[in-house]
Amino acid sequence: MPGLPPNSRWEKISDYKDRLAGISWREERTRAADGTDLALCVADLELGSEKEESRSPDATFYILYFQGNAASIPPRLPDLSSILSMLKREMALERKKVRCTMVCLSYRGYWTSRGRPTENGLRLDAAAAVEWISRMHQDTSHDDKQSPAQVVLWGQSIGSGVVTNLAAERPFPKNLDLNSLILETPFTSIRAMLEVLYPQKWLPYKYLWPFLRNHLDSWQNLKLISDMYRTKATLPEIMIVQAAKDELVPAELSEKLYARCLELQIPALKKSVGSAFHNDTMFRTEGRKAISQFLAWKFRAEIEKG
Repeated sequence: MPGLPPNSRWEKISDYKDRLAGISWREERTRAADGTDLALCVADLELGSEKEESRSPDATFYILYFQGNAASIPPRLPDLSSILSMLKREMALERKKVRCTMVCLSYRGYWTSRGRPTENGLRLDAAAAVEWISRMHQDTSHDDKQSPAQVVLWGQSIGSGVVTNLAAERPFPKNLDLNSLILETPFTSIRAMLEVLYPQKWLPYKYLWPFLRNHLDSWQNLKLISDMYRTKATLPEIMIVQAAKDELVPAELSEKLYARCLELQIPALKKSVGSAFHNDTMFRTEGRKAISQFLAWKFRAEIEKG
């Protein structure tokens, strides 16, 4: 629902400047492979001891965020900024330095991005965001022998399906490594959602899934991710964030995704955010803290390897 609420296409980052917890965001542009013009919201952070500012980073991370179905990126920036601010505090005493950039993709048809959303279009948009990150990392890295940057893919609701599509379908550029996935209020597949929302046998909706424009299927994608990364040193870890009072996606679907990860021997953890509804997990301190702690844990694990 890219047009909801009605003003979502005209919102600006500056509309939320007083609620960004000291995090500086900027708008960038890129193009998908079919030429569609896309908007990105980007924030850069230096994490670790402030005494080490002059040093090159010991690790570089990019967090690539994919939103849910409605509204646009700017209204999400206050909560995302709160998580980044928590992350800065979590990492403040680290002697090693981490450079972190968060990139929020605005799908085609959303916010100031052009075009009309389709599943294939979302695939192209996600790939374009990864290519933009790869170019940015190449332009800002002064050491050709530096280890690849680490990428965390984070998707909320329908964005979690975009995330698993992206992770399953293509290897990343050589200067990027997929580190982990955050699936916030995810579902197993669009087909499963239809069956849950319309369980009555006399309703035809659940039988119409072959005709849908989107067939996002994280259940199948997890198998593809497992197969693709099995030959590498480590599989990307997956964090599943549930809303305890989710009114749209039943808990059983995220439970099935978690069980699927265990079945495929993909390292995974699950966090249920108490009292949260489908779009509330980042509104709750518990949810923001869980995500910031997961990110800090992944960052520390990477710098300790070096």
